[in-house]
Amino acid sequence: MASPVTPQFTGARRRLIEELRGKGISDLSVLRALDLVPRHQFVPTGVRHRAYEDAPLPIGHGQTISQPWVHATYLQTLHLTGSEKVLEIGTGSGYQTALLAQLCAHVYSVERLRPLLETARDSITACGITNVSLLCGDGTYGWPEYAPFDAILVSAGSPDVPKPLLQQLAAGGRLLVPVGGRDDQRLMEITRTGGEFTSRDLSDVRFVPLVGKHGWESA
Repeated sequence: MASPVTPQFTGARRRLIEELRGKGISDLSVLRALDLVPRHQFVPTGVRHRAYEDAPLPIGHGQTISQPWVHATYLQTLHLTGSEKVLEIGTGSGYQTALLAQLCAHVYSVERLRPLLETARDSITACGITNVSLLCGDGTYGWPEYAPFDAILVSAGSPDVPKPLLQQLAAGGRLLVPVGGRDDQRLMEITRTGGEFTSRDLSDVRFVPLVGKHGWESA
């Protein structure tokens, strides 16, 4: 369970939630997660006053925390019920990790940049969240030791769908991954039925590159 939000941010947080409702976020579980997890805990102090804007913010090392609407859209698309085992590729700030922790049984999250991972770990711990496991490594390989996963979320843009992630998707599971160029991608939803995969385009998105063996060679 996330820690109580600092009172000074309560009004801003509630305004953000109402803004997201207006933009089509209607899943009550997702809205509740947004209410429980203090986004200001996951951004640098220099931009903390902007924590509840519906905008991406820099978190250092050339990375960003995505705008809340993107996180909410990801989570609403998955329709998590609370019993799932979820793999997240790209821990980043740890904010989406914390949101997922409110919506599923356990989150396994992989981040290639150790300084980001350690900062995310501190923020997640500060929120009192315990159903998260973190790994520093190449996220394009997934986390095969704990596969298969009921859902996989990729928080960076890939030139193609990493094959190891497809292999680690459980039957009936869904993979969300931005696919395209370095600067602009299409968010793809891939569903596994037995040994078959079906995909559909969801929306235009813009993420930092997914760097790794099965992604881009460099940032």
